[in-house]
Amino acid sequence: MQARLLLEDGTLFTGKAFGSEGESTGEVVFNTGITGYQEVLSDPSYCGQIVTMTYPLIGNYGITRDDFESVRPFIHGFVVRRLEEVPSNWRAEYSLDSLLKEYGIIGISEIDTRMLTRRIRHHGVMKGLLTTSNKPVAELLEQLKANPLMTDQVSRVSTKSVFSVPGTKERIVLVDFGSKSGILHDLTKRGCNVVVVPQDTTAEQIRRLAPDGIMLSNGPGDPKDVPHAAKMISELLGEFPIFGICLGHQLLALACGADTEKLPFGHRGGNHPVKDLISNRCYITSQNHGYTVKEDSIANTELEVTHINNNDKTVEGLRHKKYPAFSVQYHPEAAPGPFDSSYLFDDFIESIRKFKQDNPRLPKQAQLSAASKLAGQSGAADASKGELHYAKK
Repeated sequence: MQARLLLEDGTLFTGKAFGSEGESTGEVVFNTGITGYQEVLSDPSYCGQIVTMTYPLIGNYGITRDDFESVRPFIHGFVVRRLEEVPSNWRAEYSLDSLLKEYGIIGISEIDTRMLTRRIRHHGVMKGLLTTSNKPVAELLEQLKANPLMTDQVSRVSTKSVFSVPGTKERIVLVDFGSKSGILHDLTKRGCNVVVVPQDTTAEQIRRLAPDGIMLSNGPGDPKDVPHAAKMISELLGEFPIFGICLGHQLLALACGADTEKLPFGHRGGNHPVKDLISNRCYITSQNHGYTVKEDSIANTELEVTHINNNDKTVEGLRHKKYPAFSVQYHPEAAPGPFDSSYLFDDFIESIRKFKQDNPRLPKQAQLSAASKLAGQSGAADASKGELHYAKK
């Protein structure tokens, strides 16, 4: 079956369809990863986007459920040069084509992905329409221009209820703006007791959970589309250690008075060099974002830049000068890799322990009892067991 990808500037690509049938609109972006197409497909940060893989052969090692970064894919389309229909991997459970069919995602292969990538790099990301229909191009272009890009991606991908993953060490509240499961994995393998909360959780609700630290996850879209999150972060600064990743990094910057802007074509792939300004060391990082913190907006805040991108010198890391809060634009959980920056999770745990030493609070059991009592005023909670339910007002 034939499939077509139409860009908003009128550029048309015709190729071979795979996955589902139908039509889908989204922001066309590219990812430079050689491996990790399954993690790309299942990363909630791609919600609302049509993803182009620059590596020419995709699907060769199939799909394995254990490697998913979320419960389901949220992308709006998948573009590849060549689709391998028969995977060769002892772990493979089914093919890429089967996965896209299962979740109603359209794929297109046998197009010049190098030309498409060069066009995006030159003109910037743009809207695109992926279709298996036979509609005239003029009609499709009119339809594409009439459909705005979505702005509610975070609410679409975030968990709708609180849940916990028990552990024996530090109690971490993970605010889910579209979190990859790799973040949860890195926290739990360090023994953390993780409580995952929805993106619209308030500062007061987080206080009731009596956390030792707060993790701000990655997520899709423009950080300015979730102003309530920046407000929540600003209210909690100084009360708890905070670590932000990707969208969480941008939201921490907004909460501290800095500004963000959209990049021409973003950073997406597993080969982005980042320089640590403190150690003067360079790390190869995994990235997926279309927005960045404006460096000139940081001067009038309490933030300082800790990392920069070696390619375009954009801000890759921030640290608060007064409070135990820091963030990075890239992904230290790095599924499927590289793992150069996993030490940041250890730094976060260490900042929590130091903060607790410097700011002794109630004994843990009394703290949890107080949290449970507070939570009972607006819902039911057993903070010691991590079973929490909030009554919606």
